Amino acid sequence: MNRWELLDTADIPRNGGQLRLLRRADEFSIRISGSQGDLMNSRTHGSEDALGELACAHCRTAESARVLIGGLGMGFTLAAALDSLPTDATIEVAELVPGVLKWNREILGVCAGEPLLDKRVQVTIADVADLINRASGEYDAILLDVDNGPEGLTHPENDDLYSLQGLETAYRALRKSGVLAVWSATSAPRFTALLKKAGFRVNERHVRAHKGKGSRHVIWLASRA
Repeated sequence: MNRWELLDTADIPRNGGQLRLLRRADEFSIRISGSQGDLMNSRTHGSEDALGELACAHCRTAESARVLIGGLGMGFTLAAALDSLPTDATIEVAELVPGVLKWNREILGVCAGEPLLDKRVQVTIADVADLINRASGEYDAILLDVDNGPEGLTHPENDDLYSLQGLETAYRALRKSGVLAVWSATSAPRFTALLKKAGFRVNERHVRAHKGKGSRHVIWLASRA
């Protein structure tokens, strides 16, 4: 069996540790330093695909749709969102780790079909929370795949993003028919309750990590009521 080869490392801002990019044959993995488990894997992205598809389904016929994605990952959510959006749409991607953007522009881009080359995409090295805080009724959809979901792994600061105040801010950043979509590795009943308290109508979906098999992940689809 081929062994994993370390290709590169990238520091996570605000003393969040380090990400490691590994390859085994044609398979790629991104892991947090000190952990053997995948944070992302190029072969198991079914739930990331579902996040992009489900969050943007209502935008297929929208005029000049505007979407914000928090977390570039390996580009699979972005690619799925692009497939669901019209040609005049705009997708803003906020990625906190510059190294992740570099990897997608170089070695990882082919995995998801080079979505960064699409003219509808704008990428900013930033905390997605900052973009949400500055917005008011601007987005048709906000997609969050940040820190493995509400039960964060790397940044305690992300608790604010998933707090009641953070969710109320996201509510205000959405247009009237907007959707907040949140990916998580695990279910979190308390987070469902917070979404409802913030004013959202909530649909919790359980999706497989890989084409109908593998781990079950959670996607919350929270619509403005």
